[in-house]
Amino acid sequence: MIVRPRPSGFKLFLLRRGSILPRIALPLLVNVLVAVIVTAAHGSLGGLKIPIGTAPFALLGLPLAIFLGFRNSAAYDRFWEARKLWGEVVLRSRGLARQCQSLIVGDGPVDVANGGLDDLRVRMTLRSAAFAHALRHLLRRSDERADTRPFLREDEWREMAEFSNKPHFLLLRMGADLQEALRTGRIDPVLAVNVDNSIGALGSAAASCERILGTPIPFSYTLLLHRTAYLYCYLLPFGLVDSVGFMTPLVVLMIAYTFFGLDALGDEIEEPFGNEANDLPLDAICRAIEIDLRESVRDKAPEPLLPVDYQLR
Repeated sequence: MIVRPRPSGFKLFLLRRGSILPRIALPLLVNVLVAVIVTAAHGSLGGLKIPIGTAPFALLGLPLAIFLGFRNSAAYDRFWEARKLWGEVVLRSRGLARQCQSLIVGDGPVDVANGGLDDLRVRMTLRSAAFAHALRHLLRRSDERADTRPFLREDEWREMAEFSNKPHFLLLRMGADLQEALRTGRIDPVLAVNVDNSIGALGSAAASCERILGTPIPFSYTLLLHRTAYLYCYLLPFGLVDSVGFMTPLVVLMIAYTFFGLDALGDEIEEPFGNEANDLPLDAICRAIEIDLRESVRDKAPEPLLPVDYQLR
């Protein structure tokens, strides 16, 4: 995610980090070159004048802009829902840590130095951090082993390798620990419902993130907009050359930049869990969860992640 103050003046036109321009540079350049050729030929193709005029582009431009806007709104809804779900993961992780430490009876204060992961309260608290990291890697289809190992016992970490859905496994282990606390009388059955609700809310957030990941915007809708936007922009010079003359390439550049940019931006924010500049900063969110949970059990916490070149990962 790009995190920076809004630039002003001429700097606004020189920014590359977070800009959609690198993704559309090639088709935009080709479009301008076509406009230059059409302008030089005065709208003729092989000696044949192409009398398109501006009317078709005026009729098509407004619906195209509206449909691109609708698609980008749908893509942003996915992005914003994903951010709210990760906010829920942060909230429930903190709540689960508080419940484990205040509702489950233990021997002495909660401190990672006193028993470490053998203390059920510490184990459940730190497993929430492992859950966040495992969910991040599941959504990004990457390897979670290095990030989850510090929070799990060796046998548990090895057993997790047998599961394809690592966050689900960790939730199962949380449920097993809660059952152990009930069996040994370390938590009141009425209060255990609250802990189970927090575990269930983490599972609900994870399932909703998987839904977003596995259900993209219908490809046929995206393809239709891709084709229409490109045909519109590449034919546009033939419609403008008779009315704007030598300014045709500049006008085409501005219109194509807008349409190509909106089209590419919808593609980028449609999948909010990746590593691109405008995706969600899942690394930073997981680090924030880890810091909170480690501090709650008196463990040494890492430093929070900060933006690098205005990008927070």
